[in-house]
Amino acid sequence: MTIRDLRNHGGEVVDRVQRGERLTVTRSGRPVAELVPVPRPAVTAAVLLDRWRHLPTVDPVQLKREVDAAIDSAL
Repeated sequence: MTIRDLRNHGGEVVDRVQRGERLTVTRSGRPVAELVPVPRPAVTAAVLLDRWRHLPTVDPVQLKREVDAAIDSAL
């Protein structure tokens, strides 16, 4: 990506990087910078357990029925 593209489409460029894309910025065809997403902070085990405790109960029989209804069994 050129510096001009970065200047003219900065918001779109940041959106792409935020989605996980790594972009190299060039000046006169030469790489001068790299835009990379900032790593997300780690989630602690306590937070994961708290989230798990609040998940809805799943009825496996009903889930199978819904999956079977949604997917063509010929596949």
